[in-house]
Amino acid sequence: MNLSKMMRRVYRCQVCGSQGLQWSGQCGECHSWNSLAEEVVSPSAARTMRSSEYTATSEQTVMSLDAIAFNALERFSSTIKELDRVLGGGIVPGSVILMGGDPGIGKSTLLLQCLCQLSADIPALYITGEESLQQVALRARRLGLASHRLRLLTETRVENILSFVLQEKPQVLVIDSIQTMHTDLLSSAPGAIGQVKESAMQLTRLAKQVGFALFLIGHVTKDGVLAGPRVLEHMVDTVLYFEGEADARHRLIRSVKNRFGAVNELGVFAMTDKGLREVNNPSAILLSRSDTSLAGCIVTASWQGSRPLLVEVQALVDTHHGGNPRRVAVGLECNRLAMLLAVLHRHAGIVTYDQDVFINVVGGIRLLETSADLPILLAALSSLRNKAVPYHCIAFGEVGLSGEIRPVPNGQERLRDAAKHGFKSAIVPKANVSKQKIDQMTIFPVSQLSEALAIVQSIE
Repeated sequence: MNLSKMMRRVYRCQVCGSQGLQWSGQCGECHSWNSLAEEVVSPSAARTMRSSEYTATSEQTVMSLDAIAFNALERFSSTIKELDRVLGGGIVPGSVILMGGDPGIGKSTLLLQCLCQLSADIPALYITGEESLQQVALRARRLGLASHRLRLLTETRVENILSFVLQEKPQVLVIDSIQTMHTDLLSSAPGAIGQVKESAMQLTRLAKQVGFALFLIGHVTKDGVLAGPRVLEHMVDTVLYFEGEADARHRLIRSVKNRFGAVNELGVFAMTDKGLREVNNPSAILLSRSDTSLAGCIVTASWQGSRPLLVEVQALVDTHHGGNPRRVAVGLECNRLAMLLAVLHRHAGIVTYDQDVFINVVGGIRLLETSADLPILLAALSSLRNKAVPYHCIAFGEVGLSGEIRPVPNGQERLRDAAKHGFKSAIVPKANVSKQKIDQMTIFPVSQLSEALAIVQSIE
């Protein structure tokens, strides 16, 4: 029986959800432009059932929560420790991982390295719709990978891919990329919203039924989000993003969704002529600077997933000439910078409304937590007064609107990591100071912003 004949095509608005039988440039319900996307609906799903037709089958059983038996997730290593960290401890069989990033940042390279090493012990299949088999083999040879057991396939039709997967029976499957896949159920071109959604749905369904791990490589838009429907991120178990510039030496992978591990976990890699190499001590790499105190620079201890990470925050405050002064923040939220400068004016009497303020987090790291509030203000004050903060001083803490310094999670782990890297003093919230002292480190507890500004001037 031809499955495509059993399906009917509809065009659904991605904004309001209304549907029609023909495509139109504007939705007739919400009047949104270019929001109609092609979808397929099965006759059984489209038919409205009466209440008398709802009968429970023998396979459907309602169970109490405590009566459900479960087995521990048997993860297996991807052979790359930093990738295992981002995934939550390894690859879960039957999981679906979506990996996105800018072109040329290293998505295909990393997964090719992973599969070449995994294929020595378990069956693995790499399916590409963007490159030929010769191009993939040439890249593997250039990287010096042992790829004699890795299976490759060039295909973009989902129905053919499902047949090959059932024949090969891999434990790990990579699709490069999901935007190049297409299914016969839809008539739209590959890369359309409907094609991406339906192709990913069929591949995900097979991965859950058979139990193999599925990696989907996805393109990103100019705004840095995954191209295609937003529902694609809801369908998968884990979403990984490559961060940083494509021409930078370091590559950062962050998990923005993970059903089997911590969210916002960060993996750090270095791009070499032999591919991506994991960085075991990223703090040491990101803090590669001379032992010289510079105005506008201070180090903070951020918390990335399940470990601390030391990063440098830089500030440049300069006299503004013209209309509205500029507030530019790279690596953190610009609106929070404006709020912190208002707190600095209100509770410390330091005026910046006639100054341009630029904040940068070194290394391409994005600070998503509030522990960077205090170092941002200390770096801005250091640049404004052209007085350097000692290079051996570290600071972290959340700044409230009333000028209080609030504690942050995992304060002791941050301090111990800073002491391990040679820092001798720390300005931290009073609630983050414990009775257990840290060797060779002086702790300055503060509860108000004014106290922190006074202490930083006295540290030598």
